[in-house]
Amino acid sequence: MSAGRLLSLLLLLQSRGRMSARGIADELGVSVRTAYRDVARLQTAGVPVYAEPGPGGGYQLLDGYRTRLTGMTEGEARALLFAGLPGPAADLGLATEVTAARLKLLAALPDGLREEAARTAAVFHLDAPGWYRDPEETPHLPLFVDAVLTRRAVDVRYRRWRAPQEVDRRVRPYGLVLKSGVWYLVAATRSRIATYRITQVLDAALSDEQFERPRDFDLGTYWASYLDDFRSRRYTGTATVRLSPRGLQRLPDNVPLEVVRAVESTATAVGDDGWVEAVIPTESTDHACGELLRLGIDVEVVAPPELRRAMAGIVDALARTYGLG
Repeated sequence: MSAGRLLSLLLLLQSRGRMSARGIADELGVSVRTAYRDVARLQTAGVPVYAEPGPGGGYQLLDGYRTRLTGMTEGEARALLFAGLPGPAADLGLATEVTAARLKLLAALPDGLREEAARTAAVFHLDAPGWYRDPEETPHLPLFVDAVLTRRAVDVRYRRWRAPQEVDRRVRPYGLVLKSGVWYLVAATRSRIATYRITQVLDAALSDEQFERPRDFDLGTYWASYLDDFRSRRYTGTATVRLSPRGLQRLPDNVPLEVVRAVESTATAVGDDGWVEAVIPTESTDHACGELLRLGIDVEVVAPPELRRAMAGIVDALARTYGLG
């Protein structure tokens, strides 16, 4: 029998009021029979729990009874940062601590504030991953959480895009970032601070090396700078395109925000049919073709010539595929 579970049961009754044995069992992850036994143990310990019979009945504490046994463990205190983020908390291995910490917070609040907290929690939900993709599997994420908090270096095998694709590194984790449902590790190597996508980590093991994170390092500032640098390296060219009125409407659903903003700031009318001409940033010819082809006949590439030729080549190949060329 877990003393922690008995405390959770006590706090559950204090924060929720009347609960059925089935409700208690579901909340604590035990069988209904175990829930009955736990309630009996609370009663034996002198806690004033009584049963209300009938369809709407259940167990509840005697009116006015409140426990002050709301001390939090270190893990639960950390989990407070994620109390409103159940998905990310589960990714980090803190789901149980988040549940326990939230329960203790609710139990410690006066009735009015507890009800307000419950109402607030009921109307907000965070779903971090983007549309049209499943959440990424991150089996090594809890290890990096441990490394960040205990300031221990980690030996990793990492898969990157350039050759050699698989590399071994010893990294000193400075922090973790969740971006659009994707987890990233910010860590120092011997020569620099770098960003690693957690799903690209093939293997990871905690080392015995301890390190000190620089006092002047700020994770939020680093990440903002990293994003600025990423955008500057991402777009290395420009293209002039023409868009129909329907193309303008479809643009936000088919291209990155930077391209949408570029169209908004550079678009000029061409003719009286609603078409506009604009200058957009591009990564590469292949990448630009992939994005612009989503707009079909609602976009025309004017320049550069190599992008226009590439678009025409793909359209010709499609026509031959469908027996139209």
